Amino acid sequence: MTVTMRPATLGDLALICRLRVQRTSWLTARGSDQWTVAGRGRAIETFAAAVGRALDRGETWIAEFEGAPAGTITVNHRADPGLWSPWELAESVIVHFMIVDLCFAGRKVGHHMLAHAADLATRQHRPWVRLDAWTTNTALHDYYRREGFTMARIAGPVASGPSKALFERPTTSWPPRLPPRRTATAHRSVPAASLRD
Repeated sequence: MTVTMRPATLGDLALICRLRVQRTSWLTARGSDQWTVAGRGRAIETFAAAVGRALDRGETWIAEFEGAPAGTITVNHRADPGLWSPWELAESVIVHFMIVDLCFAGRKVGHHMLAHAADLATRQHRPWVRLDAWTTNTALHDYYRREGFTMARIAGPVASGPSKALFERPTTSWPPRLPPRRTATAHRSVPAASLRD
């Protein structure tokens, strides 16, 4: 079973929004207010605009499981105000909007997307992968712990959003997964990462 990562395009925006709506409904059915307007989450239109900006910047990726779109992740160097300090941001990549299609639950798609974030961090010489998780979603916290992340802290009162549980993992804690980039003399682009279970 193979998971591959490819850069997302503007044509993937509808897919990413569908994944967000699907996962929000699933969470709501389990009693979570994550991503709901009632829980102070972004409305789908606001979410779509944020993802659109990330797509324009080349920060969003699609995970494909045996060729079918199975999840999405955005990786950049920004976070909402009050979450991470400037020095923490300077030494890390930040994970956003990681969503796995429910059709592919249990197939380690999220695991591979996080490993991809670590590969990006390694290439950028950043020693940390960091993320914020919905403060009240303890099941999500447990998931990140199983993926090797440690809770750094709950962000203080300066951070006003609903995702204040801060998790981090050293980049060096992942085994190398991507081939080294080819040099400019090769005149070839780097292929999308092929990640295997």
